[in-house]
Formats: sequence, C-alpha cells, structure tokens
Amino acid sequence: MNNKKQSVTIQDVARDAGVSASTVSRVLNGKSDVAKETQDRILSVIEELGFTTNLAARSMRSRKKNLIGLIMPDIAYPFAIEVMKGVNRAIAESEFDLLVYTTGNVRKSGRAHHERKYVSLLTKSISDGVIIVAPVVGEFNTDEPIVSIDPVMSNPTNPSIHATNYQGSMEAMEYLIGLGHRRIGYIGGRIELESSNRRLLGYRDSLKNANIPVDEELIASGDFTTETGISCSRTLLSLPNRPTAIFASNDQMAMGVFQVAEEMGLRIPEDFSLVGFDNIPESKYLGLTTVDQFISEMGYIGTQMLIKIINGIPLDQQTYRMQTRLVVRNSCRALEPMK
Repeated sequence: MNNKKQSVTIQDVARDAGVSASTVSRVLNGKSDVAKETQDRILSVIEELGFTTNLAARSMRSRKKNLIGLIMPDIAYPFAIEVMKGVNRAIAESEFDLLVYTTGNVRKSGRAHHERKYVSLLTKSISDGVIIVAPVVGEFNTDEPIVSIDPVMSNPTNPSIHATNYQGSMEAMEYLIGLGHRRIGYIGGRIELESSNRRLLGYRDSLKNANIPVDEELIASGDFTTETGISCSRTLLSLPNRPTAIFASNDQMAMGVFQVAEEMGLRIPEDFSLVGFDNIPESKYLGLTTVDQFISEMGYIGTQMLIKIINGIPLDQQTYRMQTRLVVRNSCRALEPMK
C-alpha cells in the first residue's frame, strides 16, 4: 500500500473510480459539468489513496483559484481592521475573492503556531497567495507568494509594506520638544516588530539631538494593546516626577492612557500632553494628536503587490515604505517657560 501511495497518478485515481483521467482532471479543476455522484466517487477514491494534498497541490500549480488569504491578529485589533479595509478595496477592483483567518488574542507562542498553520493551509491547497499582518513569525517554509504588512524584520524574505516609523517617531518627538517638553514618557509596542524598534529609536535619537538625557525610567514596554497602555501609563503617571508628555507608540495604547488619566483625575492636555501613532478613526473623536501611517493604504498596496506576483508581474520594489504624517489635534499643549 505504501508503494502505491508513493507512485499514485491521476490515472490510478481514474482506474479505481471507473472514470477517465480527463474526468478526474475536471473535478480537480472545479468544473461543474461532472455529475455530483461521479464527483463524490472520485473524491472518495482520492481520500482512500491518501494523496489528497498532493493532488490538490498539482491542481494548484495548473490553475489559479482566484482566492487570496489574509492572516491577521485578533479581529478587535484596530490596525488589522484598517488594513483589511484597504485589502477589501483592492480585492473589489480585482478578479480575486478574499478568505480571512485570525490568529486570535493568544500569547506569542500560540500565535506563531497559528500563523504557520494558516500559511501552510492557504499556500498548499486553498489560495493563490497570502497577506499576513503584523506577524510573529519572520520566515515561512513555502515558495508561494506572501506579502507581509508591518513585518518582524527590516528585510524579510518576502515582499513587505512598512511605514516610515523612524521618521514618524522623530516628527512626533520634535513636535513635543518644540512645545517645551523635556520629560517625555514613551510606551513601546511589540518588541519583535521592526516598527516598534524603529519608533523607539526615533524617540531616543530625538532626545539626543535636543541634548535631553534619555531617562530609562520614562520608557515603558507595552505590546500595542489597550491593556498595556493602561498599565504602562499608570506606572509613568505615578512617578514622583511624572512626565509632562507621553508618546504612545500606537493609538490603541493611547486609548489606555486616556482611561488612566480619567481614573487619576488628570486632564489632557492641561496636566500632560499625549501623542499616538496610527491615526485610527477613534483618534479623531478623542482629539488625539497622532502620526498617520495610512494603514488602509498599506493594505491596498500590499494586495496590489501580491496580485502582481500571482500574475507573474515583476515588482518595482520588494519593500514599500509608506510615508507618515503628523496630525495635530487637541491633546498637546505648550509648556509655559520656567521663570
């Protein structure tokens, strides 16, 4: 039996199912002109032979499925939602459909397992290519097209979309420093993401450029969630000499800062200034000054890149960097000069 599995062909399936090889091929290619009873018999034989995956892979190489997979974190993650808006817009302009998987709100090791599982499933038998958002895993064991948005490394093996995170962080910090702030707290994001590290570097370099000593006590480690925005800002705002401003490295953590300010009876911007990063829709309603990284557009361009790869069109660049822009609203104020 094992020898049979190693050498199975479409002709083997056709013989066992009592049909022609062309009929088996039509079923594998999703043609609708084969009777359901015959389709069921062919699929049953494929399953009995134990070569469902190999035959599906062969089918995939011979035709496009016109399906793109999207793997993203927890559906409640605002960044992922904004990416998906852009992906949907690009899909609507194409001949492709979209299949979405979420890795869920689980710890890092669990997310890595889900990411690898879903990439394997989508690239081996279901889709023509995959978009993965803010992954935990840096490399995937597949030759199929993958585009990552906000990836783990600066130069991933697959095409990717990044924001100009360092420049955006510098612009936010220079704005706060220009308002007279010197004690600026920082809430960082997921340490494995390139975006987090580039934003932290922008924070540090901006202080150094302004001849302001970097106080490690003012740097808190979050993970881009509201919960860590709450815990980190509570720590920062409880310091004996609390910061006059906080730079949260994403808007979701900045939402947590708003909650803690209300809990502690502090006003924004009267008691301290606050800047975020992302420009998700909620930031506008809270009057949050933030760095816009055009997240929806990242999803749109990433999908266009993937479709080009699927269609055999060379990319102009493997790494696309979305230019950021500071959006000034009502969450910051200038400090009065010291007398």
